[in-house]
Amino acid sequence: MEYNETLYEGPHIGLRSPNLTNSTVTLQESFEIDLEDTNWILTNSFIIFTMQTGFGMLESGCVSIKNEANIMMKNLADISLGGLTYWIFGYGMSFGQGPYSNSFIGLGDFLVDPPVGDALMGPVLASFLFQLSFATTATTIVSGAMAERCNFKAYCLFSFLNTIVYCVPAGWVWGSHGFLNKMGAVDIAGSGPVHLIGGSSAFASALMLGPRLGRYEKGLAPLPLGNPVNAVMGTFVLWWGWLAFNSGSTYGVSGAKWQYAARAAVMTMMGSFGGGVFGLLYTMIKNKGKAEVMDLINSVLGSLVSITAGCFLYRAWEAILIGMIGACIAIVTCPLFDRIKVDDPVGASAVHGACGFWGVLAVGLFADNPIPMETTNGRSGLFKGGGWYLLGVQALTGVCLMTWASLVTVALLWLIDKIMPIRMDPYEELLGADLTEHRIRHGQVGVSRAVSALRPFHRSHSIEGVDGIGVNSGHTIILDKLSEINNQKLKEGNLKMFTNNAFEDHGQGRKRKGLLNHASNPANDLHRALDSMVLEMNGAKFKNRTNGESSKTRIAPEELKGKKLKELSVQELEDVEEINANMDRFRHRFGEDDYKRDVMRANSNIRWID
Repeated sequence: MEYNETLYEGPHIGLRSPNLTNSTVTLQESFEIDLEDTNWILTNSFIIFTMQTGFGMLESGCVSIKNEANIMMKNLADISLGGLTYWIFGYGMSFGQGPYSNSFIGLGDFLVDPPVGDALMGPVLASFLFQLSFATTATTIVSGAMAERCNFKAYCLFSFLNTIVYCVPAGWVWGSHGFLNKMGAVDIAGSGPVHLIGGSSAFASALMLGPRLGRYEKGLAPLPLGNPVNAVMGTFVLWWGWLAFNSGSTYGVSGAKWQYAARAAVMTMMGSFGGGVFGLLYTMIKNKGKAEVMDLINSVLGSLVSITAGCFLYRAWEAILIGMIGACIAIVTCPLFDRIKVDDPVGASAVHGACGFWGVLAVGLFADNPIPMETTNGRSGLFKGGGWYLLGVQALTGVCLMTWASLVTVALLWLIDKIMPIRMDPYEELLGADLTEHRIRHGQVGVSRAVSALRPFHRSHSIEGVDGIGVNSGHTIILDKLSEINNQKLKEGNLKMFTNNAFEDHGQGRKRKGLLNHASNPANDLHRALDSMVLEMNGAKFKNRTNGESSKTRIAPEELKGKKLKELSVQELEDVEEINANMDRFRHRFGEDDYKRDVMRANSNIRWID
């Protein structure tokens, strides 16, 4: 492609805001943006945040159903806690330009909050928001690798501190103070500072936690996905967000930046096409004509990670090749990690870690010099006649980022484990984090069997009393009552359990038409029974049809609450017995016979413990 040289003569036209005077904020290159640039940066920041939805759907689709809500809660914790610490100190450690900043860490610009009237208020806040979206993405990558066996409270503490893992090395590459930046390291959109760091941290986390219980009892084959459709939908959302991730990293559309923003978007798609085609061919050949969901997902994501570092530095065929190699690395590395018992349910270690390292190296091999932008400091990749220097710097960058992320993650988790266990209790892991951490009980996924099998070893009435997800427990109570009414009617010929006086005069000066029965036949037994239930459960008082005595559902008086039985009078004891009888009437009681039936279903030989 021939460039019009006259277009690029002189200074960086459009790269600097027209009003950069009288500012109380230290000017850095990140803030050299005008109105159009700010609009571009903000819009892409908003889109990048939708990648959190993609990560959540992908990760929840890869784990068992009894842990799907837990993984979404972890993503919420990542954004909330990690975002707060990034504002407090993360941004300053990456891009701070205080007097004590050095080649290792930035110091300054903490608690970002430029005042009204500052000329750089808009550019500073736009820059912060864009970098914040990157930081939360890097933190979220780790949640998938820790799925199904990480203590939620410990994970929240980890999310709060994990900003350190990302922000320091991000400053090495992108901050003007960073030693890798000064050496000429190139990473446009984060194959290294986001994905390699996130993947390396995920690898260290999975290694620290150990495999899920029983993960490798049946070999190395992946466990079934909890929701394959969610996993695929999450991939599409991430694909969409990646366009903003890469195109937005031109930091605007002024001057020549708009051309490279367009190129970044197209090369991102070309790379993902290459990865997707490779993944389809691989999974069809490996599975003899059948396509495996995770093979294709990992291929597409691996190619996107790989193309990110140099998204506008490549030609189309180079982007396709880089994407295909990234897909190959993702597919090969996932089972390799399983062989060394690094249990990563989502494959974050392989897809983001290994492919992120390849993406960093690819710049040193294939990069063009993006005239007139100074992204590569005038250098080209090895295959473009640029020599070995850029490749060497890129390799050093990958090693530094990977080493930092792994070591600091291990240190953080070790310290957190001293405060609270990072690994879930086996009892909680077998029941699932949704039930034990969030009181969400799924049906038909083995939770009831787990409760029965674990009951002799660890009883938790709070867990057993949790209603199933999607079940209206109030309606269940009513249906249980109706069944009992019907059974007694068949046995005794009348409805003794309820007075069924819903249509009698209860002192209101008029005939009651029933709470539910307005237009239907008032003689209907269902309507009478339901009306009577409502009255009884609300403590209504009325005459018993059979003996004429006044009756009502008793509710514990305030004066009885908190007293011991020996402190009650004879009348108070009678009241308590009546109240307990009413409360227990429809309460399911678990007895030894129920337990024996559970044991038979579970083929267990454990004995009953009262």
